[in-house]
Amino acid sequence: MSEMKTHEFTIVASGLDPEMDGYEDRFFEAGCDDATLSFQKGVIIVEFAREAVSFSKAIVTAYEDVLKTGAKIERVEPDYLVSLSDIAERSSLTRQAISLYAKAERGSGFPNPVARVTSNSPLWDWLEVTEWLHALSKIDSAAVVEARIVKEANRFLELHEGEPDGFAKRLAMLEAA
Repeated sequence: MSEMKTHEFTIVASGLDPEMDGYEDRFFEAGCDDATLSFQKGVIIVEFAREAVSFSKAIVTAYEDVLKTGAKIERVEPDYLVSLSDIAERSSLTRQAISLYAKAERGSGFPNPVARVTSNSPLWDWLEVTEWLHALSKIDSAAVVEARIVKEANRFLELHEGEPDGFAKRLAMLEAA
């Protein structure tokens, strides 16, 4: 039997008024008793520390539990778009090391930014960065799998607008790959 592990991630949702009676109870009763709720910038932030045998199972069960509340799921975080500072923090490498990689002053082949390319604060695709860092043995394969699952979960949510059919199956396939 696989060992349970605690997985941390956030589901951003909308569609419920935090001032309504029983708002927090609704999440607790739906199975989100392992989450911290907050309301920021007009959306519901559900921060999970969920025990599950895999990251995809943790996300799928949290997804299903949040849907039970009647909320609409907007996205799963940590976001796949990352700055150099985000990359340093998530990879436990220094900001300087990441900057040198990005400038091709230490190694080559660092992924190109995918958003805000012409700005002073470009963003990279976390999945591409994890794959590159993993190839250099700077992070473990679990980080790559988690990045792939979060990106795919958000792609699914974008394409299916929160419809649950196929979500669990899609994420389980990714973790098995």
